[in-house]
Amino acid sequence: MKSNTRGVLGSWVALVVAGSLLAGCSAQGADGGSSRRTGSPTHTATPEAAAPPSGGFSASPAFRPDADLVPRTSKDGQDLVDSVVFAPGDWGRGFVAQDPAESTPGTWAVLDDNCRWERPKLPRGVLASLSRYSRLPAGGGKGAVKVTASATALSSVLGADEQLSTTLEEVLRCPEQQPRADERITGLNSLGTPFGAREQDYADDSVLEAGQYVGKGGDAQPYLWMVARLGTVVVAVSVTGGKGHTQEELQGLGSTALGQMLVRVRQRLKGK
Repeated sequence: MKSNTRGVLGSWVALVVAGSLLAGCSAQGADGGSSRRTGSPTHTATPEAAAPPSGGFSASPAFRPDADLVPRTSKDGQDLVDSVVFAPGDWGRGFVAQDPAESTPGTWAVLDDNCRWERPKLPRGVLASLSRYSRLPAGGGKGAVKVTASATALSSVLGADEQLSTTLEEVLRCPEQQPRADERITGLNSLGTPFGAREQDYADDSVLEAGQYVGKGGDAQPYLWMVARLGTVVVAVSVTGGKGHTQEELQGLGSTALGQMLVRVRQRLKGK
């Protein structure tokens, strides 16, 4: 599953990245990542290249969890997200924790009406949510890479599905977003793919976003955001790459992490 997830995600990310640079692309034309409520990363192409490839759709579920193992309480949800979300060492050699290293307990990330990210308390229907922030320091002539790994356990499939829908729609509303006071994400474009469409066979639903990240006084850097749902659990990763890191490196880093986190969800929820 790991290698397949990486390959499929990589091709779709390329489509999203290409589309994000098109004049008049759908997100920018809306005048408006997921809601990143799971936490809270280029080249020129033709419109045809940015369009999703055609393909059939299968109504079969990507994964059938054991009903007895699906989180029903806040404690169960917290145990699950703690075990699923990548820590710095999971990303690979050289990665260290950012400051802060984790999100504030009992909160989740929400995009407000002004396209700024904030972390209010968990609403009803959300059992637990956790984000961990890591980075690969600059070195060897390359800039730093910042990554986020997130997971949210919800009380219903409907709630988790609505989260993915919100994630997809928020790029239309906010193609430029403000994660923190001195940071911006611009030129966002997104692609949603349910299970069975375009060879997506690893999650019930998925959303990919691509754009540019601009920090205080810095140059624009590639930004990727990948979100996937299995039942009532939503996982996500973001990747922001510094100078000298190729698009292929960032895609591989993000898609491998997402695939491994999905494997962890399956292992937690599958029956004997």
